[in-house]
Amino acid sequence: MSDEDGLDAIIIGAGITGLALATRLAAEGLSVRVLEARDRVGGRLLSVASNDAHPLDLGASWFWADEARVHELVARLGVRVHPQHTAGDALFQTTAGVQRLHGNPIDAPAMRLQDGAQSLALALAAPLGSTIRLDAPVEAVTVVDTTDGRRVDVRHRDGTLRARCVVIALPPALAVARIRFDPPLPTDIAALAARTPVWMGAITKAVAEYDDPFWRELGLAGAAVSHTGPLRELHDLSGPAGRPAALFGFAAPGDGPISPAAVLAQLVELFGERARTPRALHLHDWRREEWTSPADVEQHTDYATYGDPRWRSAMHERLWLASTETGRDHPGHIEGALAAAEHVGDALCSFIRAAP
Repeated sequence: MSDEDGLDAIIIGAGITGLALATRLAAEGLSVRVLEARDRVGGRLLSVASNDAHPLDLGASWFWADEARVHELVARLGVRVHPQHTAGDALFQTTAGVQRLHGNPIDAPAMRLQDGAQSLALALAAPLGSTIRLDAPVEAVTVVDTTDGRRVDVRHRDGTLRARCVVIALPPALAVARIRFDPPLPTDIAALAARTPVWMGAITKAVAEYDDPFWRELGLAGAAVSHTGPLRELHDLSGPAGRPAALFGFAAPGDGPISPAAVLAQLVELFGERARTPRALHLHDWRREEWTSPADVEQHTDYATYGDPRWRSAMHERLWLASTETGRDHPGHIEGALAAAEHVGDALCSFIRAAP
């Protein structure tokens, strides 16, 4: 089936939700296209090269034992994983100084993607090939009544595609801020989407790479909680056997831009002089990611919207919103993104099979 003849489904967004859903639909024998605004796949799964074989994550970093969908997916794709380093003492930083906490009450046992979290998206994307179109930001979604029933037209930067159904696999707040819908989305859904926080959308992640995980020699886990900042929460981001050696931390939403000098000063206060000269320091402000965060992302704080039952209904019979924010299970995590893809995949396949 050609684009001109019409597709079964168009998916807007090549993050984990969109890629998992496209994989499902293609396996069902349905014609599908994925339109992605960026020049890469992965969305909030973003990994950058290190001085070692294993990349460093500037977005999502880990998953947990009770997240069955992620475990099944990494096993099926053969993506390599390793356990999060948790051994050693944690640190607690206040205006009074740094306190060492016996053991590590901050970290929970978790798994990391050995070749970076983005490797999961790349593994999903590879079999989809030309199904995915990069550099194709969507401008408008129009539901059209025809003599044969409804269809959906999706206008992107280079043209228009036509489909029976469309899934907007973006953070809901971004979707309603960036895409024009005709007819408009139902009032309650549009309002719900507009106030839904973008997971990670208002934070800055800092990653400091070192020659070796020297904090482990000091009996430290690399974990810390700070009341002074600029990083409020820190963890070990090292790869297998401590290579690459790295620490990462998050700045709190609303704290504003953070400087490299401030980050290094805090790392020295926490971990000593050896923290002053990392091999590389990455600061990634997700507020500046135009294809992740709307301009007012810091004003979105109502996390009760996550997993709202209304996300599970089609709009105008042909449109669905699906992202980690809409997932019923583990919203905000990779597992939540997969849960959203699973639900919409079930609903969309049932609709297409039943619809004339």
